[in-house]
Order: sequence, then C-alpha cells, then structure tokens
Amino acid sequence: MTTLRMRMDNDMLVRGMAERTRETYLAAVTRLARHYRRAPDQLSPEEIQAYLVHMLREEKLAWSTCNIAVQAFRFFYHTTLGRPEPTFTIPGPKQPKTLPEILSPAEVRRLLESTSTRKQRVVLATTYAAGLRVSEVVRLQLRHIDAQRMSLRIEQGKGAKDCDTLLSPRLLEELRAYWRAYRPARGCSRPGTGSGPWTSPPRRSSTPRPSSGRGSRSGAASMRSATPSPPTS
Repeated sequence: MTTLRMRMDNDMLVRGMAERTRETYLAAVTRLARHYRRAPDQLSPEEIQAYLVHMLREEKLAWSTCNIAVQAFRFFYHTTLGRPEPTFTIPGPKQPKTLPEILSPAEVRRLLESTSTRKQRVVLATTYAAGLRVSEVVRLQLRHIDAQRMSLRIEQGKGAKDCDTLLSPRLLEELRAYWRAYRPARGCSRPGTGSGPWTSPPRRSSTPRPSSGRGSRSGAASMRSATPSPPTS
C-alpha cells in the first residue's frame, strides 16, 4: 500500500466510514491514477473533471458509479491532501418515472406456498411482510419479537442503526408456528449454524433445554409471550 493510499484509508477509518465505502473510494482514486499514469496528488482539478466526463461519455458508466467517484475525489483532495474543497460535478441523473410492481394477495400466497419447508416459508414471509434486507433477517433473534407491541426490533441495520418495524398478526402466527415446530435457540448471525433463529430442530431431543444466562432467559421469555393461547369454544 502506497503512502497516499494509506493516508486516505486512515482518514476514512478515523471518521468511522464503513469498510465497503473505504474500498470503493480507494478503488476510484486508483482508477484515476491509472488513467493518467500519474500519482493522483499531481493531477489538476481540470484533469479530474475531464476524467469524470470520460467516465460518462467514453466508458458510459452508470451515474451512481460516477457519483461515488466524485465523492471519493472530493474526500481525497480536500481531506487527505488538505486542499481547498473542490467542485467536481457531473450532470444530475435522469430519474425514470415508473410504477412500482405490487404483488396481489393471491400472488403473495402462491409465492409463499412455493416453498418446500416451513423454515423457507417463514424466512420468506418475514422478509416480505416486514420489508427486511437479507442481512437483517439472518440476524433476527427471539428477543427481537415483541408480541405485545406487535413490532420487530432490527439491530444494526443499514447504516449501523437500530429500528423497529411492524409485525403483522399473520406474520406473528407464522413465527409462532415455526417456533412450536423448531424451538430455535435464542440467536446467531447466520442461518444453518446450529444455534440461530432459523436452525432445524435438534435430533437428540425435542425437549427444550433449560435456559442458562441472562440473554437466554430474555429470549425464551420473548417467544413465550408470543405463544398463542388455546382456542376457546
């Protein structure tokens, strides 16, 4: 890693920028240097602006890719090199006006019925009904289900932020049925690792083991609060 690259990476690191953002910014500055075959700190603002035009006109890159490059160049020249804040610009994107594709209730039902296991069904239902990202679904734990407030707690979602989302009565019933069948442990970060909310039932015994530790008690209590009462006649 060159000295300039390390300086820029350190500047981003101390400002709490995500690893993926740092990698993207560094790659953009690297492509700029390769294009001119010169160190990026030796380029003039006019050359950098010309390169942005080249990205749009010659390489025909997406507006979002070019916009990331603009942000990377601004950071490098203003923050890392300490120069006056540059005014690199690209034309604004043309926003296509399209109607969102909304599934009908029948289509949603067919989608859920196409799954082959209860596990697949409840994972897909949770993703769709709560509007979650894949990374958020796989991190769900039992304690995140609040049957009293009818909400799901999302911890460290996009932007490393916590938030709550709505829990529909239908999804709650799906989660209850899944819990009765699988008795999942209180949580882990990925499905299929043997201790997460989407794991299969244990083979040796179908009887839940006694909870141990504060975290386990809170997770079990959360799911018990979501267990349905026997139907009344």
